[in-house]
Amino acid sequence: MISDMETEIIIETRELGKDYHDGDRVIHALRGVNLKIYRGEMVAIMGPSGSGKSTLLYVLGLLHPPTSGAYIFKGQNILEFSKEEQAHFRNRELGFVFQSCDLLANSTVFENLELPLIYAEADRNIRRGKILRALERVGLSHRVDHWSNRLSGGERQRAAIARALVNNPSLILGDEPTGQLDQKNTDIVVEQLRNIARQGFTVILVTHEDEIGSACDRILRIRDGILVSDGFVTRPVSSPVKAGPGSSVSIT
Repeated sequence: MISDMETEIIIETRELGKDYHDGDRVIHALRGVNLKIYRGEMVAIMGPSGSGKSTLLYVLGLLHPPTSGAYIFKGQNILEFSKEEQAHFRNRELGFVFQSCDLLANSTVFENLELPLIYAEADRNIRRGKILRALERVGLSHRVDHWSNRLSGGERQRAAIARALVNNPSLILGDEPTGQLDQKNTDIVVEQLRNIARQGFTVILVTHEDEIGSACDRILRIRDGILVSDGFVTRPVSSPVKAGPGSSVSIT
């Protein structure tokens, strides 16, 4: 039985397109992408190099404007917002995790996580509580006052995930977030992201690794800017990862 949370549509795109110009040549990075993403899903975007998967992520994250189509987020056409409204929306609703975690090296974990709260003009008196709650989600509350450059690689990426969570966004976007980690830390970070999705956050990851895709609920496959497949990952009934509405794809 599908819960109301799992059937709440967070994102819908309609004929979403993105073109780039290289002199007189037009590069069609995205071509008529139609998709729906639900609350609490962990979704992988996969495809060969140059397929448009990162472009799709950046368009969904309002980092790159699309050339055509509609982008509906929680029932609102975000493309009708002004640039200022989009920036406010991005800070409030979206969290980003990149391959290079981009923590400020000469600052504490607390100071790194405080920055998004400062930009959001959060009251100083509530910041530490928000930061500790975000760190608790990734098992790092004991590192709150540590220097970020003294964390291990896996801890730095988990701190980056906590930073993405600190404003309690609806959507977490990750671009190869485990790309610089060893297998042990990759497993830890992926499990943390799965736990975050179980708590009602929506997580979208660009990855080229089948193992990461198999840990997600659904895989969107992009080729030449076209969404060529969209299917839910099938698992044994005993698996803790939830299934969702739609077709399924097997991972072997």
